[in-house]
Amino acid sequence: MSKKTLPPIYLNQSFTRVPSSISLASGLALAVAAALPLTAQAQEVQLDALVVEDSGIAPDANPYAEPGASYKAKKLSDSKHTRDIADTPQTMTVLTKDVIDESGKNELKDLLSAQPGITLGTGEGGNSFGDRYIIRGYEARSDVFTDGLREPGLITRDTFALEQVEISKGPSSTFAGRGTTGGAVNTVTKKASLDDDFNKLEGGLGTDDYHRFTFDANRVVNDSLAIRLNALYGETDIPDRDPAAEQRQGALLSGVLQATDDLKLSADYYYFRADDRTDPGVAFDRNNQSFNKYDYVGQDSLDFQKSSADIFTLAADYQLSDAARLENKTRIGNTSNDYIITAYSARRGDIRSFTGWQDNDYFGNQTNLIIDTDLGGKRHTIVAGVEYAQEDVAAGNYSVDQTNTFTIDPYNADNNLWQGSTSKSDKMSDLSLKTWSVYLMDTITLNQDWELFGGVRYDHFDYKLWTAERELRGTIIPEANYAFSDGFWNGHLGVVFSPWANGNVYASWSTSSNINGGEADAGSSCGYGGLCVDSDGNYAHAEPEQSTNWELGTKWNLMDEQLLLTAAVFQTTKDDVIEGGSDSYSTGGTLNTGKNRVEGIELGLSGNLTDKLSGQFGIALMNSETLESYNPDIIGLPKANFAEKSASLQLKYQLTSDFAFGGNLTYASEMFGGQPDTGASLNIRAPGYSVVDLFALWQIQPDLSLRANVQNVADKEYYTAIYRGGSIVYLGDARSANVTLSYRF
Repeated sequence: MSKKTLPPIYLNQSFTRVPSSISLASGLALAVAAALPLTAQAQEVQLDALVVEDSGIAPDANPYAEPGASYKAKKLSDSKHTRDIADTPQTMTVLTKDVIDESGKNELKDLLSAQPGITLGTGEGGNSFGDRYIIRGYEARSDVFTDGLREPGLITRDTFALEQVEISKGPSSTFAGRGTTGGAVNTVTKKASLDDDFNKLEGGLGTDDYHRFTFDANRVVNDSLAIRLNALYGETDIPDRDPAAEQRQGALLSGVLQATDDLKLSADYYYFRADDRTDPGVAFDRNNQSFNKYDYVGQDSLDFQKSSADIFTLAADYQLSDAARLENKTRIGNTSNDYIITAYSARRGDIRSFTGWQDNDYFGNQTNLIIDTDLGGKRHTIVAGVEYAQEDVAAGNYSVDQTNTFTIDPYNADNNLWQGSTSKSDKMSDLSLKTWSVYLMDTITLNQDWELFGGVRYDHFDYKLWTAERELRGTIIPEANYAFSDGFWNGHLGVVFSPWANGNVYASWSTSSNINGGEADAGSSCGYGGLCVDSDGNYAHAEPEQSTNWELGTKWNLMDEQLLLTAAVFQTTKDDVIEGGSDSYSTGGTLNTGKNRVEGIELGLSGNLTDKLSGQFGIALMNSETLESYNPDIIGLPKANFAEKSASLQLKYQLTSDFAFGGNLTYASEMFGGQPDTGASLNIRAPGYSVVDLFALWQIQPDLSLRANVQNVADKEYYTAIYRGGSIVYLGDARSANVTLSYRF
């Protein structure tokens, strides 16, 4: 008779569960047997005890990772997820602190684009240049959260202050609110700890004038108060694309106050500045399907991209009783993104400038009541919450007055020939979006074999958009004001069947909603998530786009819970797609006429494969199709910027107690250009690619270590994203190398 432990919950993020031992071979056999009829034998049931967290682990270690398996995340940071990842009926890809650090990738977009099922989009006339993610074929640039609250603005995001990155797959509006059609990203920040004092200084040098310095210090002021500072300064040229370059400055100051035995207060301030000269890639000639490979043509005296963030967060956590906890989070933030980016046009034989500026003010407040109790003889874990969010987004562009004439030579490394002046325009659009939300979720432990999850959420929004008079392709579009409000329900159901001590099978159903104009950076650019207005001038009667996801999967804790194996098949269908007519930049078009679908299978593995070998692996095999449209020519077409096959693998081998080495493999199949939700343009194609990175770790002394990273070892030329019309394709980074020295004192 086997002993089985029911899933723990995290009322105060301090629970443990009793591990069970299982060999890798027998675990894989059980995973196969999971699909077969099976009669569960009688098993003992042991509920996890509530324990106060005192692990003795250093405060700069990842608190969410499985002890002894740094590549495996045990739990999510968001308290709305009350079960371990292994017991949550949803596909989750989680990057732990060690995975992030050892990969050598310093930007969130580089981390995410290497994950299965995620691709990048380009900045275009319809939306800002910045970090733009596409999860399972659906826009996710506004579905980025930090510590469980929506992150304001489309900006550059660095990893220096991150503890963990959590990627949920499939619609999950019950947890996250509007959007999240393909999934959502939650970044987890490093927080002050009452455990211990420490200082950690890192310095990195490398090719392409790479310099990066970080400082991480935690101070325990007294038994109830601690503060922590993370700081960053870094700069580098884009490999083989100089003078394209990046410069970063950042800081995260956090504090924690254990005011009473039951009340904990925490606060943090995030400061970030990026000053870049962005490389827009190379030109694509759609007539002969060729890439015009040329040196960087941006203008030193013209081009720039500057983004900034000032974000303050305050949280209170009150333990009402052994079975109930109340938490509240408040965030006030401002982000900005300004740019002038020069690209070469093969069709015209000259350069063109992309310009824009955006200023985003954000306020958010979230309150959660979490209760774990017995009702009707069954264990219930209830999350009840209310949330308010307000975004105010002003946007405009820059005027570029060129005073000289020249013909640019795309193969000349020095094309800094621009002369003239620039000026920042007054705002061209002003958006105010307010949302009230209430939600209720319950996880019911029916018996030792079955758990049932159910959740429902209601969101009500008020939308106001002002647009200035503007000229569009020779037509004057007058100043306009748009205002409407609406509300919608979303739900989430999941069932977990786990008659085995180490594994389960699950099924889930979830929904999400996207409102007309919900992408705050797009203003009135209908084709990219901005407000769509039909040919009669109507917009308020557009129904929210509705997405539904079905998923069937299995999860297995192997190797004494040091290794997590997951597999899932899924289907996401998006109905009532708001289409913007044949031209995404037009205010005409139709509403709620589209429908598309993405289906596939996703496999994952993370943790310790042996005592010396750690790994994280994922593969996504997907298919997309446009099912309905007002335009019959696009029915049957796949989605744009969508890789049907993608995979990632990160391995680390601990050769000795002081030396380890490993590498990353990223693969993506071919992608086609086009705009979201209108079908791909099959004559705009970027080929598939595979990229290999390597790293090595040397613990020189207990407090001194060295890490070496080589990115794109084979110097592979590859393309990560395609501009809407196909005139530009983004280049992946060429080969680069750096070493980082870490000293803890």
